[in-house]
Amino acid sequence: MRVGVLGATGRMGLATCKAVLDAPDLDLVAAVARASGVGRPLRELIPSAPEGLRVGEGLADLLAAEAEVVVDFSRPEATAAAVEGLLGEGVHLVSGTTGLPPEVMDDLGNLAGKADHGNAVWAPNFALGAVLAMHFAAVAGRFYPAAEVIELHHQGKADAPSGTALRTARAIAAARNRERRVPGNESVPGVRGGEVDGVRVHSVRLPGLVAHQEVIFGGRGEVLTVRHDSLDRTSFMPGVLLAVQAVTTRPGLTVGLEPLLGLA
Repeated sequence: MRVGVLGATGRMGLATCKAVLDAPDLDLVAAVARASGVGRPLRELIPSAPEGLRVGEGLADLLAAEAEVVVDFSRPEATAAAVEGLLGEGVHLVSGTTGLPPEVMDDLGNLAGKADHGNAVWAPNFALGAVLAMHFAAVAGRFYPAAEVIELHHQGKADAPSGTALRTARAIAAARNRERRVPGNESVPGVRGGEVDGVRVHSVRLPGLVAHQEVIFGGRGEVLTVRHDSLDRTSFMPGVLLAVQAVTTRPGLTVGLEPLLGLA
């Protein structure tokens, strides 16, 4: 399968390029990034990259390389352009870009899988353990009166809260039969975090972190903690490769890895 990567020189993009290069049934045919690095041989960043493969600057490079699937770890504006420019050309899209505005998600749902259009998989997190932790949190949300989500990421993450935290909080809220709130006053505004559908969410951004999330449930005389830690970006690659292999056979838009893992 011919694969292109959008956002190829970022942390997740480089990890994706390496994973595609290491996969025996995938062929990395294009790598596209923003202005920094454009025109540079990819081999300068990844020694195992094919000779002659240079970092491109736009969707035209992905189309010219005849990529069948494009993996997108970029910015919301780049993802919006990819939705418009790739799906209509029959190219399948696997995206992990978070912070997408509602209209871009609507476009994904409306365009993916239409006649002669490519399919799409969008997920807030490709780490298998993170997906399982979200699933476990949704199950626990049925049984506990209170829950709070604490997500911790590297200081370069553009959005807060993370897409994983938003999805987790909404899943907990959806599992409840009524909204549950823990009363309390803030002597320092914002100290209790933000609120997503009645679930408190706290975001931490620090150097040294990669991607971590802890969900704490409180009940009578007990607490339950569901935690996942990604210690290296290679933790996301099995999920990315799973989505790349699956997207061609899943018409329309698939949200999250849960359907691919039989958890939907």
